[in-house]
Amino acid sequence: MQPDLDASAKAILRQNDLGGYTIPTKGLYPYQWNWDSAFSALGIATYDMNRAWQEIETLFEGQWIDGMVPHIVFRKNDPDYFPGPTVWGASVSPPTSGISQPPVVATVLRALWEGTDRSAYRQRLHRLFPKIMHWHRWFHTYRDPDDLGVIATVHPWETGRDNSAEWDQALAAVDVSGIEAYERRDTGHVDPSMRPHAIEYDRYLGLVKFCRDINWDPEKVARECPFFVADVGLTMILLRADRDLLWMAVELGEHDAVAEISGWISAAEQGVTRLWNDDLGAYTALDLRSGQRIDHITSSTFLAWYAGVGNGEKGDRLLDHLERFWTRAPYGVPSLDPDDARFDSIRYWLGPVWLVVNYMIACGLFEQGQQDVGERIRMNSRELVKRAGFYESFCPVTGKGCGGGDFSWSAAMWLAWATPGGLKAVA
Repeated sequence: MQPDLDASAKAILRQNDLGGYTIPTKGLYPYQWNWDSAFSALGIATYDMNRAWQEIETLFEGQWIDGMVPHIVFRKNDPDYFPGPTVWGASVSPPTSGISQPPVVATVLRALWEGTDRSAYRQRLHRLFPKIMHWHRWFHTYRDPDDLGVIATVHPWETGRDNSAEWDQALAAVDVSGIEAYERRDTGHVDPSMRPHAIEYDRYLGLVKFCRDINWDPEKVARECPFFVADVGLTMILLRADRDLLWMAVELGEHDAVAEISGWISAAEQGVTRLWNDDLGAYTALDLRSGQRIDHITSSTFLAWYAGVGNGEKGDRLLDHLERFWTRAPYGVPSLDPDDARFDSIRYWLGPVWLVVNYMIACGLFEQGQQDVGERIRMNSRELVKRAGFYESFCPVTGKGCGGGDFSWSAAMWLAWATPGGLKAVA
């Protein structure tokens, strides 16, 4: 069965390849998504390294002059997707959304470069390096304007975890009175019980309108947006990405960048302590507008190991949570604590397992010496694909596939990480 899954995964990535960039899946997500492209590149690299690098290079064609790399690049008009470029109202070419997404690119590029003949791709990395620096600098400037050492978000979509319970209390403050009537398209592609609720979507669009009305000015957005939440996921992923960017700076001889990146890492290692919730024994989000701590444990909590923090006593408490999760949800790592009142095993980020998050958590566990736990997550991920196929996400209780099918990043995670064949990146 496994060779067939390898072939199917490659076929999915190829069918979702629209010529230099890969869409997540047809219909539901018809454009180029930021972190989807990065993770897809890991899978593509197992059979076409040149094409994997191209995936990252095309993503940066959408980079804004201020450094932001948007979460969607609208490379063609697809009326079957909402909200499209006119709703975002960003005056850029190619058209894009106005927010970013978790910056996994530096970490992916390090993996690609280490997985091939470095000399063959050195110049391409040299060309990408300043663009990634510019993007990371944008995060540290406009998503941490008070130098707290944590990364905030102005929109749930920016975190990649759209309807996570973490955002509920902050979203309640968002004005939705001015949004125009709209028709959702996502619920026409997949079961509505697997998607965010209508009121959440109203608030998502209320935030887009707010930021569009101030012309996506990054400083104004950071200071005035009603939604500004320090996110565990963004903070941990950027800290990890900064570590990998520092490694690249040293390897490339980018001496001027070394001090700047080192400063970011030092600030984050101190700042991340602000997100430690001692009452829960976990890293949790913090509403920076109200100052209130957000008491929800999610799969992003376990990205601490991926970021190189959360060891010792904190690590022990995190491991205890993982074991508790598995007593209720045996497949993978659910996106929300199964004991949480909001837990829903099939509704997007309120419970389902996401292979890319499993991958990051497991990578961190392996690096921190927790081989058995990391391997358990990998084996669970493998079993999900064998049971259900290459879905967007999976029910952690039954193993059922959720969301879109023939999904690029799930296929990529199979090829790059979960397959029993242990495929490696090739030149």
